[in-house]
Amino acid sequence: MSSSPPILVERLTRTYDGQRGITDLTFTVQSGEIFGFLGPNGAGKTTTIRVLLGFLRPTSGHAQIFGLDCWNRSTTVKEYVGYVPGDVRLWENMTGAQFLQFMAAFRSSRLDPTRQRMLLERFRVELDRRIKHLSRGNRQKLALVQALLHDPPLLILDEPTSGLDPLMQHEFLSFLREERDRGKTIFLSSHQLPEVERVADRVAIIREGRLVAILTVDELKRRRTRPMELTFAHPVDPQRFDGLPGVRVLAVSDDGRRIELGIQDNLPALFHRLADLPVVDMVYAPPDLESAFLAYYQAETTPAAREEAVS
Repeated sequence: MSSSPPILVERLTRTYDGQRGITDLTFTVQSGEIFGFLGPNGAGKTTTIRVLLGFLRPTSGHAQIFGLDCWNRSTTVKEYVGYVPGDVRLWENMTGAQFLQFMAAFRSSRLDPTRQRMLLERFRVELDRRIKHLSRGNRQKLALVQALLHDPPLLILDEPTSGLDPLMQHEFLSFLREERDRGKTIFLSSHQLPEVERVADRVAIIREGRLVAILTVDELKRRRTRPMELTFAHPVDPQRFDGLPGVRVLAVSDDGRRIELGIQDNLPALFHRLADLPVVDMVYAPPDLESAFLAYYQAETTPAAREEAVS
């Protein structure tokens, strides 16, 4: 394996019958990092992954994994990658054990039985039942384990926690951090902003097939907006929140008793202001994906402005 970066993408474009797929993507994923690839459904995340794995040929530009061209050297590339697709479909008449044995036969390297036992125990995988009788979450766990069994240096994961219960989601994200600490590189595609914020080192935001921004998670947290809905005992003038940096009024109910705020920063000053107001209820929701876009992307954004954001 060369000293080249795990993933190198330069001016990568893929179109479908002249329609938009991905356009002019350029980014590098460094060794030993979790790189979040964040965007809504239909943004181009899965198309990018299919090009990286050699399932699709680029229309223009190129993509490399460890210095190998993803299209011309796709067979070799797959030796270095553990992959989980966004839409997991398994052989339903196999048992879990048969499926893992079948997938292991495609690998040239011998599997480590100690690692296999660790993965099966940690993710509580059902091996004896036929896959068609498994729940969606248990199918997802099988797909995750098959991607991890051969201990690949690069993981490419497309919505990997889909179908997992909250406890297993937490366990899996903890495992990803451990794998990164072992030197693994992880390309994590998701439309779940809180999930990416919990584990990623850097994040690329993609929308409508184009990169909007590449930034650290700390930068993302500073700039994205969290909604806060406040309910008061009697109407409150929304101008009471004027002059608070990092706080803006998003909506006010007709009766003036409910106000929705967008919070980027300055919580102590906001709480000090609320102490003088008749608050009866507060809902402080997790940030959503759209709030991340508001900071970096508007419909009228020019191509030049988008390139400046990415750089």
